[in-house]
This record gives sequence, structure tokens and C-alpha cells, in this order.
Amino acid sequence: MSRLDELVESAKHSVAERSRAVSLEELRARLEARAEDRPFKEALVRPGVSVVCEFKRRSPSAGDIRAGAEVSEIAGAYERGGAAALSVVTESSSFGGSVEDLLAARAGCGLPILRKDFIVDPYQLLEAAVFGADAVLLIVAALEPNQLAELHDEARSLDLDTLVEVHDEKDLEVALEIDVDVIGINNRDLRSLEVDLATTDELITDVPAGKTVVAESGYSSREEIEELERIGVDAVLIGESLMRAEDTEQAVRDLSGDEMLTREHEIP
Repeated sequence: MSRLDELVESAKHSVAERSRAVSLEELRARLEARAEDRPFKEALVRPGVSVVCEFKRRSPSAGDIRAGAEVSEIAGAYERGGAAALSVVTESSSFGGSVEDLLAARAGCGLPILRKDFIVDPYQLLEAAVFGADAVLLIVAALEPNQLAELHDEARSLDLDTLVEVHDEKDLEVALEIDVDVIGINNRDLRSLEVDLATTDELITDVPAGKTVVAESGYSSREEIEELERIGVDAVLIGESLMRAEDTEQAVRDLSGDEMLTREHEIP
């Protein structure tokens, strides 16, 4: 069993547990009190490469990254630094997250929020909407094509944007078959956890014009982001390097390349 298979099985088990505690019907009833929408997709297509900053406490590949970190504090620093959107990892067993982190993130910033998890069930989409997410991650490699299509349609019905993640040409073909709007190209192979930045360079040439492309995993410098802009990437998702930064706010400014924000930060 690959690491991805283990994470998918863990997600299914977690959904079963949570749905016993809070039923699907209870979640649907809570939708009436849902917070105002913050458009995620629009945040990705502003001039230059939009930086989507990720909150995660640990990961299977890196172990502890920033144990005990407060999501509202980090989210606020990301926003002040110029982030276009926020990604919150809610998977609990390997990443130390929870759906409650979405509420804390929403309270700590005004950014649109992506729920990043191994989404395998419509229950998780309802959770995302109720707890304050504006978008969800759907991983092609974690789902059968019909599951992907159903979850994609259900997300739309809940007014959730989707970031549909691919890693190879086969994944991309499946994503394009259901005509997704936003495609995430993950440089990390979720089965081996290895990262190869050439993945985005190679796959973007097969993405049709008009699609929004988000590059994921392995980026940590302004020079890398400038290269992404050159090849036509719209946004980049960065987590680990920002979570490890001593000055989170300044680290985002350095990546975004906003010289005005950087100068203002340096003025006493």
C-alpha cells in the first residue's frame, strides 16, 4: 500500500467517525449560518503569480514543521505579507490539522480559504462549507474518475471552488475530461513523496488555454516564482518554507516580490 493509499483509507475512517458524531443532516442545517463567500478562483488570477500560503503543522515527508502553531496568527501574518489566498491542511492523523482550523483561519484573516485534505466523501464538502472554506482540494490520484466528477459537481452546488490536483499526464486527462477550471500541478508524487520541479514545467504545456494553473510543492524562492510566471503559471502554493520562517510576514513579502510592501516593513 502506497502512502497515498494509506492517507485515503485514513480519510475514509475519519469521515465515518465524524459523521457518527455530527450527521449529514445536522451539517446541512448549519449551512444557513454559513459565512459570506470569499471567491478563491478570482484571487489566483491577479497580475503576476499569486501566492497561496499554506498552514500545516507537520507532514509525512517533513515530520514536525511548526508544532503548536496557531492558525489565526499565521493566517494574519500571511495576509499582511501579501498572500492572495490561504490553504489550510485539515487532515489530522499525518498533518495535525482539523476542520476547526478553518474557523480559526477565517477569524484571523480576510483571505479566501482552501480546505486541503484527502476529500473522498460529500460529507467533507459540507464540512468545508460549514466551517468556513471557500474552496476544496480534489486529488485526481486519490479518486476514481466518477468519484472526482461527482465531488466536483457537489462542490459547485455548495458554491465551493475546486482546486483539482494532478501529478502526471494521466491525471491531467481525467481532470480535463470533467472540464475543471483550476488545475493544481503537484510536483510531489504522493505515492513516493518525492519532489521534482520539472513536473510543472512538463505538464503545463498540455494544459489548454483558459485554465487557471497552480504550481504546488518544492518552491521557496522569488527566482523560482519568476520562472513560473515565465512559463504561464497563475499561482503557486507554498507551505513548508513559510511555516519554518522566523518572520512569516516578511517571508511572504519576499516571495511575492512586492517591493513597496517590503520597504514599508523595513521602515521603523
